[in-house]
Amino acid sequence: MTSNISAIGFYNRPSLGDLELFNASLQKVAETGADACEIPIYAEEVVSRGRIMKDRAARITTIVRRYGFKRLSLHGPLISNFMDPEHLDLHKHVMRANLELCDRLGAGLLVQHGGHAYPAPGEDCADYDAMEREALAEMAIVAAGYGVRIGLENIFASADGEYVQSPSDVAAAVRAIGSDHVVAVLDLSHAYIASTARRLNFREELRAMAPVTGHLHVHDSYGLPNTMRKFHRPVEATSYGLGDLHLPIGWGDIPWEPIFSELQFLPDTMLIMEIESDRFADEQPASLERARRLVQLNPAR
Repeated sequence: MTSNISAIGFYNRPSLGDLELFNASLQKVAETGADACEIPIYAEEVVSRGRIMKDRAARITTIVRRYGFKRLSLHGPLISNFMDPEHLDLHKHVMRANLELCDRLGAGLLVQHGGHAYPAPGEDCADYDAMEREALAEMAIVAAGYGVRIGLENIFASADGEYVQSPSDVAAAVRAIGSDHVVAVLDLSHAYIASTARRLNFREELRAMAPVTGHLHVHDSYGLPNTMRKFHRPVEATSYGLGDLHLPIGWGDIPWEPIFSELQFLPDTMLIMEIESDRFADEQPASLERARRLVQLNPAR
């Protein structure tokens, strides 16, 4: 059985610039038996105002090459926002550096969060959409030069008055850009939460994204926005099932088997579980086995 999902792995724990911890976090991913890893490259402090620190980059490259991952992806800065006119040039400058790091490390894809903005009353959000599309089209040319792809990830609004695209809007943006070097990153939990908050049909939103999806972020939740603002510890949210929980597969109520039995993704799609070892190291093996079974339900058609 052949699937368009070509590799399965985990997002390694951000090390906040400590390269010994970075090495240990990659080792933990490798020890699960995963054949892919997504590196939150922003956490390694290898880019300084859009400039790669070459000696540090060389050390990071040496560490990464110790592990025989079949596939790698990098996650760009969470703050990166192509709907931010004030800092747009700086965001693009940083992305150029991260695309070069993809090339250095052998990563095939750079994850970019979808944009967000706070429109003034009466302001047309289509202008923000156009800003993001134009920036991504420009960056796609850079990505093509390295033979890598940019993955635009669907997110959800986290504050009142915040504008973000729906999952189907993200799919439309990828189609409008029309580059082989820009694909969608389908985060199923994000799509679930956004659908609940905006009263959209979750499964229809997934169907809109799947044909342009070249990368998957998998972790469980209940699709419920976080409506409680006074958790004393973030882990308390798990007890209440609220927010973007990043739970092991099966701990929430996402209908994984029906989704993977139905949807088709682009060839050479990676499946990355954002289930970090600092919380759930002992649960990662079970999630990896569950993910492998999901891929078995997802043959290429």
